[in-house]
Amino acid sequence: MTLTQTALQSLRRNLMRSILTTLGIIIGISAVIIMFALGEGAQRQVDQQIQNLGSNLLMVRTGTINSAGAQGAAGQRTRLDMGDVYAIKASIPEVTAIAATSNGQAQIIWGNQNWNTRIEGANADILIANNWRLLDGRGFTESEVRSSAKVAVIGQTVAKELFGDPSFALNATIRVNKVPLTIIGLLDSKGQDMRGNDQDDTLIMPITTANRRVIGADNVNHVRRLTLSVDKANNMDVVSDEVERLLMQRHRISADNSSAFIVMNLSAMLNTRAEANQVFNSLLAGVAAVSLLVGGIGVMNIMLVSVTERTREIGLRMAVGARPKDILYQFLIESALLCLLGALVGLALSVIAIFIIENQFGWPMAISPLIMSVSVIGTALIGIGFGFYPAFKAANLDPIEALRYE
Repeated sequence: MTLTQTALQSLRRNLMRSILTTLGIIIGISAVIIMFALGEGAQRQVDQQIQNLGSNLLMVRTGTINSAGAQGAAGQRTRLDMGDVYAIKASIPEVTAIAATSNGQAQIIWGNQNWNTRIEGANADILIANNWRLLDGRGFTESEVRSSAKVAVIGQTVAKELFGDPSFALNATIRVNKVPLTIIGLLDSKGQDMRGNDQDDTLIMPITTANRRVIGADNVNHVRRLTLSVDKANNMDVVSDEVERLLMQRHRISADNSSAFIVMNLSAMLNTRAEANQVFNSLLAGVAAVSLLVGGIGVMNIMLVSVTERTREIGLRMAVGARPKDILYQFLIESALLCLLGALVGLALSVIAIFIIENQFGWPMAISPLIMSVSVIGTALIGIGFGFYPAFKAANLDPIEALRYE
């Protein structure tokens, strides 16, 4: 009979104790895999948001102005307009695209179907700056923006709600606040943004059309927000300063009103969130690793008890020719098998738990085969490490004293 068979036979003889011994390992390995799945899911979500957002983006919006020591309301006396867009394009070559937008909410009607969605007026750079991909059709041109053309592109959610089949949307004429618009493009799906909003629930039209006919802005060239795409990441800070300085000059705002325009680095905000997620996940992984360590200590304690209970058996085996290293290997195999069994059960339970959490609570989770493999192998090594002392103690028993043990 091999040492492995002998170890398995011993574990079967004490089945209940073996099961209870593995509980700590089961809990520890489950905690490790679930925590890593949460961390990996959160990281992938941030990566997807960065990809959807676009690279090297700056967002510009109006701030507040101090007047005679009093802080004004947001946007007071400063307003962005299309002239700012043309000035930035002409003066700052590092800016590759500028999305100028103004938005609102409106009811869209097609036939007997209707849907309330986010309306966004924009210039022709909106698709480039915001990394929007077209599934079908085309985006509107700068000439259509200047002429206030009655055209629009829509997201997947709007297409499904209005038309059922998104393929029917292209070239259809819809009405938004009694204004007829022809759908010339269908946007590819983006999913949720960092705040959980559905990015596909949107309609984009020329900003002049939105301001003049739909949103009802008092100035057809009014812009609520600018999104700038910069050519290189290391140019972000320089461009940010140049944009703010240019806008202050154009709007004749003194240097002491530094809060008149707010320039935010969107990519940096998401990267900061990703770093915070990594720190949090590391803490969770540390807690899970402690659980695994406690399980290993529990295995060692049980193995020490097992050595004491089986002292006479060990002495008998030595008397019939078993060498100390055979005893050592047998107990090491028993300890490793206990931890490996706990790891496999914990692995199965963690996969079930991840499936339930993801489907019931909607939390993003991602199972990493590498983490699962490393966890199982690491748990077996924990069994060998924590089982070495009990195995060493058993191997070094005096056969005569062991046979006389009661």
